[in-house]
Amino acid sequence: MRSRGRFRSSTGLSAVRSCLLLLIIHMSAPVEARRVRGGRAQTRQQPEQQRMEGPESFPLDFSAVESNMDSFMVQVKNLAQSLYPCSAQKLQQDMKLHLLKNVSVTCNDGSPAGYYIKESKGSRRWLLFLEGGWYCFSKQTCNSRYETMRNLMSSTKWPQSRRGTGILSAEPEENPHWWNANMVFIPYCSSDVWSGATPKTGHGDYAFMGSLIIKEVVTELLTKGLDKAKVLLLAGSSAGGTGVLLNVDQVAEQMHSAGHRGVQVRGLADSGWFLDNKQYKFTDCLDTISCAPTEAIKRGIRYWAGLVPETCRQAHVGEEWNCFFGYKVYPTLKSPVFVVQWVFDEAQLTVDNIHLTGQPVHEAQWRYIENLGQELRSTLRDIPAMFAPACLSHELITRTYWMDIQVKGTSLPRALHCWDRSLQSNLHLNGSHSNHGLKKNRTPPLRGCPLHLIDSCPWPHCNPTCPTIRDQLTGQEMSVVQFLKHMGFDVQMMAQQQGMDPKRLLGMLSNGS
Repeated sequence: MRSRGRFRSSTGLSAVRSCLLLLIIHMSAPVEARRVRGGRAQTRQQPEQQRMEGPESFPLDFSAVESNMDSFMVQVKNLAQSLYPCSAQKLQQDMKLHLLKNVSVTCNDGSPAGYYIKESKGSRRWLLFLEGGWYCFSKQTCNSRYETMRNLMSSTKWPQSRRGTGILSAEPEENPHWWNANMVFIPYCSSDVWSGATPKTGHGDYAFMGSLIIKEVVTELLTKGLDKAKVLLLAGSSAGGTGVLLNVDQVAEQMHSAGHRGVQVRGLADSGWFLDNKQYKFTDCLDTISCAPTEAIKRGIRYWAGLVPETCRQAHVGEEWNCFFGYKVYPTLKSPVFVVQWVFDEAQLTVDNIHLTGQPVHEAQWRYIENLGQELRSTLRDIPAMFAPACLSHELITRTYWMDIQVKGTSLPRALHCWDRSLQSNLHLNGSHSNHGLKKNRTPPLRGCPLHLIDSCPWPHCNPTCPTIRDQLTGQEMSVVQFLKHMGFDVQMMAQQQGMDPKRLLGMLSNGS
């Protein structure tokens, strides 16, 4: 048996050596012999992965393939998979559940909070994603939430694994710049917009520990390699996007206090930039859907004992609820944050009591929607790094189609890559290893690398790359013109306002101009 074990070990080691040799031969072949498909001339630039992380992932010269890095990464991944079963184990794409060791940090119902993780041993880039899912702000609304959305308040029935999509995908075709990062998905089970620090006190009560959950997850990840990270991107969608704005400086300070000052902590807030505007139609604050955002947060922050960034708290003493609204908290942040926001956000329209249920909207509702877009644009005017398509939708960064949406010819993955490069350029200029406080030190965007991307067209779905619209009654796809007419869009009136011929306006809409 011992002899057979030696034989297996020797054979396995030989196979691994052969696989490594094959990979090295492939990677070391002359550049012209392994030029990626596509036929475009290659430029002598350092690739993103090597620029961002140094040699820990691929200590080789990628300069000949930087202009088509996405295709090249696909080839590398396909090569690695083709070498299986030579490899020790199949490439792991699923994130595995880990409940927190500190069982005092819990979900609403007292069950342990946790996280899903897919480690990437060769990478020093970490992506921590905060799940969204609205909130509750009273015993009544939380009881109702517990009956209908228990997975957002308890960990008892969480699956053992999750497959990431969009920016959490391990597929380079779907996620060209972050596919090889260490991925962490933190489920939302605190119902407090990731702000609370209150434990469960008794039977029938709820814990609100969103802020502490993030802190405890980071503490555990420091034992799994986060202490050696180069970049930590705290991302989130919807309530998770707002959670990023509320917690990114806290995470940066936690890393700093733990002695890991070289880790570059950044934020990516998706669909969490809500407005505290006046509702289209005022209603009593009876549930989370009809309650005005301002009133809901005022009640919630008291019920959760919610925490906000200290600098924002000092700016709004006694009215800390202001810090839950992006355009008010953002100016107080020290950490760099990239904002992703649909100009016509469905969740914003819902809390403003504009319900697009398949019926044409009235002229007053149409004007309200247009004004909402203008208000949103005005709050984003001075944000240096942002992506705002004029679409009617909600959440983007974890959608499988996130690469397809463009603003002014630039996709979101490309814009995030440009932001990455811009921050690295800032670091080199400042001679620093940490970007804490770099948000204020703006430099012009790199050539051909735009960061401030917002649609200027005034109507929902006037961007031709917007997600597919479907009729809510029939399920059939609708063109932009069909959609706008369905919503009560008056072509004649709008053409007159814009000073153009109605036929020309229809042509522009059909072409997505």
